[in-house]
Amino acid sequence: MTFSVHGLAVSRGIAIGRAVLVASSRADVAHYFIDATKTAEEIQRLRVARDAVSEEITRVQRDLPKDAPHELSALLDVHLMLLQDEQLISGVKHWINDRLYNAEWALTTQYEIIARQFDDMEDEYLRERKADLEQVVERMLGFMKGVASPVLPTPSTGGRAPRQQDLLLDDTMDVPLVLVAHDISPADMLQFKQSLFVGFATDVGGRTSHTAIVARSLDIPAVVGARSASQLIEQDDWVIIDGDAGVLIVDPSPIILAEYGFKQRQGELERQRLNRLLNTPALTLDGQKVELLANIEMPDDTAGAVSVGAQGVGLFRSEFLFMGRSKLPDEQEQYLAYRKAVEGMKGLPVTIRTVDIGSDKPLDKLAGRTQDGQLNPALGLRAIRWSLADPPMFLTQLRAILRAAAHGPVHLLVPMLAHGSEIRHTLSLLDFARAELDNKGIAYGPVKLGAMIEIPAAALTLKLFLKYFDFLSIGTNDLIQYTLAIDRADEAVAHLYDPCHPAVLRLIADTIAECNAQGKGVSVCGEMAGDTSMTRLLLGMGLRSFSMHPSQILAVKQQVLRADTGKLQRWAQEVLASDEPAAML
Repeated sequence: MTFSVHGLAVSRGIAIGRAVLVASSRADVAHYFIDATKTAEEIQRLRVARDAVSEEITRVQRDLPKDAPHELSALLDVHLMLLQDEQLISGVKHWINDRLYNAEWALTTQYEIIARQFDDMEDEYLRERKADLEQVVERMLGFMKGVASPVLPTPSTGGRAPRQQDLLLDDTMDVPLVLVAHDISPADMLQFKQSLFVGFATDVGGRTSHTAIVARSLDIPAVVGARSASQLIEQDDWVIIDGDAGVLIVDPSPIILAEYGFKQRQGELERQRLNRLLNTPALTLDGQKVELLANIEMPDDTAGAVSVGAQGVGLFRSEFLFMGRSKLPDEQEQYLAYRKAVEGMKGLPVTIRTVDIGSDKPLDKLAGRTQDGQLNPALGLRAIRWSLADPPMFLTQLRAILRAAAHGPVHLLVPMLAHGSEIRHTLSLLDFARAELDNKGIAYGPVKLGAMIEIPAAALTLKLFLKYFDFLSIGTNDLIQYTLAIDRADEAVAHLYDPCHPAVLRLIADTIAECNAQGKGVSVCGEMAGDTSMTRLLLGMGLRSFSMHPSQILAVKQQVLRADTGKLQRWAQEVLASDEPAAML
């Protein structure tokens, strides 16, 4: 019987194939108390499992093919760092030594504790790093149970990627495969390059999860957050993954299969057409030049940005360098990372956002600080508030960014500003960082200064911001959240998270208009920038700079090439005046 499962669309396209199920290793973990004389033995079991998983990931990283997505190596680094995480290791030892839990029970108990801390994080991207911790724990549990990695090559297959015969009960079917799992690690995702898998679906995850990032970079149809998909779908079921709509269709009828086969062929033709736009300037029909920039997480991501014709990096999320480690990155490490990104863009500008993190206990505790008692992480010590609360950490980052600016054009972007006092404090620390470099005789370069507009208070006091900054960047994700008082991570109110709410659109339009009036640069770097359904409206509002995931650039360029901004300007004003703007898009 045909049925559908709904999730989040994270990577475009249609995939059709037989389901390969990968179950969660934590579902059947044994729970028992051990004898006090056996604690060292249990700890050793965990150590052996950790070392084996580290070796496996290191081997995968070493054998990465040259055409593997650059972000994949960085994601594997995160997993290696998590395996050495002191909070994980010390916590597991506590449960074994003090409570006499068996090794598996201790590992899953400590995972649940750390996972709750991830759930409390305000930043969506960092909150979803819980999935990486879960994948590390899954691998360790699988090793202790003698279960091989479900996708990685194993000795039994001679080091090759698993064949269809290794994975399906019926080895007579010569069809593409789709992977259905509770979650999929970045290491496992690598095998998509050389296996029969044409798409994947997971029970958990979000639009900024690692699996979603890698899926987009590989251009593989994917749906995440499909909740019970791995329980509802059976091994070898026919499954259609609609990565455009975020839907899984299980056991489709011949008519539905034919319909989606047609859509699949249409999608392939559309991608071919988009690739022809690679060297076409982003000009509207009426001659307006539009800047299309890339959002990146790690320096190696610049290669993907350049390959799709990005005109620069509009958002380098520097917090990625701070994640999953026992101590914060020092100045030299940050400098080398920022320099690599600058050099990777070959003279095009790179906008580095200062660390956008906070109210995240794992990072604070690993850095030797605690921030207990925060009642509402969304309104707590995060982003620039966290940086200003720790001047030595912030100065270290500022010096590293300034030094990187000696190697190419760098823009410095400050998140979550709302008060004039915060602006002045930030600028004074930037001056102090320059003075420190001068005193040491260290070379540095000029930077353009920008501020994120993601708090309504900032959007309503633009003249104050434009007194101090060269450009503004609108972070639509947080601006929507704070304008509508909606926690975008809370499923009970997720339906109220509306990018087209009249108040949200008015704040965005006013910000663009004020920047244009004063001759200051303005861009949008949130999800809206890469949403092709919003491109025409943003152009009509006067936006001429979009920053998005590299995989979206050509699709947005297509919308730009078809647009007449003169006509769109009048239409945009009608949309802004409407009580139901979404109905007019």
